[in-house]
Amino acid sequence: MELHGLTDFQVVERIQSGDDSAFDELMHRYKRPVVNFIYRMLGDACDADDLAQEVFVRVYRHLGEYKPRAKFSTWLFALAHNAALDRLRWRARHPTESLDSVPEPAAVPREIQTREIGEHIAAAVAQLPEDQRTAIVLAEYHGMSYAEIGAIMRCSEKSVESRLYRAKQTLRERLRLLLE
Repeated sequence: MELHGLTDFQVVERIQSGDDSAFDELMHRYKRPVVNFIYRMLGDACDADDLAQEVFVRVYRHLGEYKPRAKFSTWLFALAHNAALDRLRWRARHPTESLDSVPEPAAVPREIQTREIGEHIAAAVAQLPEDQRTAIVLAEYHGMSYAEIGAIMRCSEKSVESRLYRAKQTLRERLRLLLE
């Protein structure tokens, strides 16, 4: 049966009814956005791929707990957010020395290629505090509303607005030298 035209909730209902092939449709819809979100949280592509797989295993195991009070994507990104936070906490307890040090903005030459600017923006986002980084990634990269972000982060819309404001202020300051 064709699943492309079904809503997320309808696909979830199919999976909950025993149609395991419908899970492939959820993977098709959300694997790339989840990997991208986790990558922006962790800054490591291999870690992002591995953790995304773990998230989808959790989704499969806990799909029976999903209730349609919120959009499926909100529930999924909340699981991804929690998994990324767990990984960040694990990293904090098991520090390693990075081979890739990010240059300070002052060391960046004036004539920078577009790709390099993108790398510096990604590095600046990665250096934000976790709550600000989560909010900015969900808002700017995934186009989520304050309400959706609040549901994922378990905070109010006003708190999301405040975190985004602080994140943008910090990014402006850190990237100011690149933009001059």
